[in-house]
Amino acid sequence: MKLWKNKLEDFYKWVKGTELVELDDIDVSEDPVRPELTLGWRITKGRKIFGLKYDNEIEGIICIAFTNDVPTSLKELDIMSELADIKNEKKIAIAYTVWSRKRGAGKEIVSKVLEYAKKNKIERVITLSPLTPMATHFHIRNGARQININEETQNFEYEIR
Repeated sequence: MKLWKNKLEDFYKWVKGTELVELDDIDVSEDPVRPELTLGWRITKGRKIFGLKYDNEIEGIICIAFTNDVPTSLKELDIMSELADIKNEKKIAIAYTVWSRKRGAGKEIVSKVLEYAKKNKIERVITLSPLTPMATHFHIRNGARQININEETQNFEYEIR
């Protein structure tokens, strides 16, 4: 029982000690979802890369594009994020890839992005996820609801509270 209690205390210490940081450089080959997207693509047209930082280590990564509509493909995401950036109207944060280096970091970085969205008056947080059971399970398990199934992708929406 004491071992379980210590693990739980360590987990809460970890969660409370994490912070969302903007990154300008990552190893894109580490991305298990979309490694074909270049670093330049991920940080232009108003797109951002965020890391979940704990104890000077990046434990999770999420890539976000800002749009004013819900894309159904990467091509639409590219066009919509460029238009939103030009107009400087960014109402929707689209998470198009997320991965973790530590158990629990994926869920925690999504939670931090929801806090970021609320603070920055982003109206919706939606994913552009692959059509895989892993993506479906991850988002449903973390509180999102599926809103679209597209030809090659699916969209989940997280509630901003």
